[in-house]
Amino acid sequence: MSSEKMNLFSFSGKIKILHMSWIAFFISFVVWFNHAPLMLVIAKTLGMNSAEIKTILILNVALTIPARIIIGMLVDKFGPRRTYSTLLAASSIPCLMFAIAANFEQLALARFLLGFVGAGFVIGIRMVGEWFPAKQVGIAEGIYGGWGNFGSAAAAGALPVLSLIYGGDEGWRYAIASTGIVALVYSVIYFFNVSDTPKGSTYFKPKKSGAMEVTSTGDMYFYIFMTIPLYLALTLLTWKLSSTTDVNLVSMPVAIGIYITIWTLFLYNVYKIVHVNKENLQQPTAEIHRYKFKQVAILDLAYFMTFGSELAVVSMLPLFFFETFHISQGITMVQAGLLGGSFAFINLIARPAGGWISDKFGRKVSLSLCILGLSIGYLGMSMITSEWSLISAVLVTMSCSCFVSGGCGAVYAIVPLIKRRMTGQIAGMVGAYGNVGGVLFLTLLLFVSSSVFFMIIAGVALSILIAVQFIDEPKGHMAEIQDDGTVEMIELS
Repeated sequence: MSSEKMNLFSFSGKIKILHMSWIAFFISFVVWFNHAPLMLVIAKTLGMNSAEIKTILILNVALTIPARIIIGMLVDKFGPRRTYSTLLAASSIPCLMFAIAANFEQLALARFLLGFVGAGFVIGIRMVGEWFPAKQVGIAEGIYGGWGNFGSAAAAGALPVLSLIYGGDEGWRYAIASTGIVALVYSVIYFFNVSDTPKGSTYFKPKKSGAMEVTSTGDMYFYIFMTIPLYLALTLLTWKLSSTTDVNLVSMPVAIGIYITIWTLFLYNVYKIVHVNKENLQQPTAEIHRYKFKQVAILDLAYFMTFGSELAVVSMLPLFFFETFHISQGITMVQAGLLGGSFAFINLIARPAGGWISDKFGRKVSLSLCILGLSIGYLGMSMITSEWSLISAVLVTMSCSCFVSGGCGAVYAIVPLIKRRMTGQIAGMVGAYGNVGGVLFLTLLLFVSSSVFFMIIAGVALSILIAVQFIDEPKGHMAEIQDDGTVEMIELS
């Protein structure tokens, strides 16, 4: 299979799987972000205030952090074909709930549940990793992530038009319901047109479910430590929804109850990590089956930096452009929105490019260059003022975006090369860290100016660049055990 060339105009074999999977991801992102371009119309219909609008935006990402961990476990156990089909079909239910919501409370519940569809990304990472050899997995994962991620931009462009076509004050309901129906239909198409592995290949599954397997006691403690930021981010999201902020969705007693629940789940997670690994760690793991958890931890931090900063910057960039250039250049909110959207648009090209560069020139050096580049890019963005020409500001922003999106591709060019049977769980944890980064960076923006915000991101990137230097370049082979006990060696370079 490694000798085959990638012909993206083909629709057979592994290329068919790639196209089917990125379309599934694309649809999941359309559903996940179908509310964003219609938010003002929705708010007008239901009489929502600005605090309630903020609440909906927060709830949209609240469930995605734990969902990516859960989906990662499910895809490793049940396979991407069943998991993706089920997720798309299930997402149509809260999508339709959102479309028919009669009040803010119903709308909020539906949007909270829809956060789960944001975890669909993880499933395709395992699917693509199964079908493509190491020499092509970077660009394949980059295409999957970059083209699928464009679903959010497609929703922004298409749904307002679709709403107008349906017409009337309730047109937005039909537009959003349409995305749920598309997800439901495609779930059936996906199920009957893909397979988890190429013919004759084995789909390796974890020995136990509930937590990631590690191969040393030190790695187990490292794993526990790296789960803490996930729960801190959930705590932070709860605080944003509490009565201590202007959102004020939940009262203080309810917030305290949620805090207790979050950290009780953390303790249960620790128990599961120990339980899953206790038996394995009673005797040393053979060298051929070992992997270093530091590989996962460093990719967590790298995706925290790349996708996390992208999530935050895409959210604030339109307002930043408007406030900076409204007086000096006379740009409107619509123009500012289009300029801000250019940051995410680069994903279509830059993310596959990041994966391709990793395939050609090495994983570690590619990831290092991307993070160094985005650090310089954000430093440049921190210097943008109203005295700049609009063209210069956009060029600096898009240059930064190239490194950010390329870095996302470089991260997931490594994920499938760590431990095949746990690719879903690894992808889930790395993906969850991306959402953690978005939550933390957006919270930071509440307390500092935009220029300081960009400068801090640049500084954080430099510290993570140091961590990336400790990642090991995937090379040689990884070992997995067949059902009959034989060992299969999977090429990594």
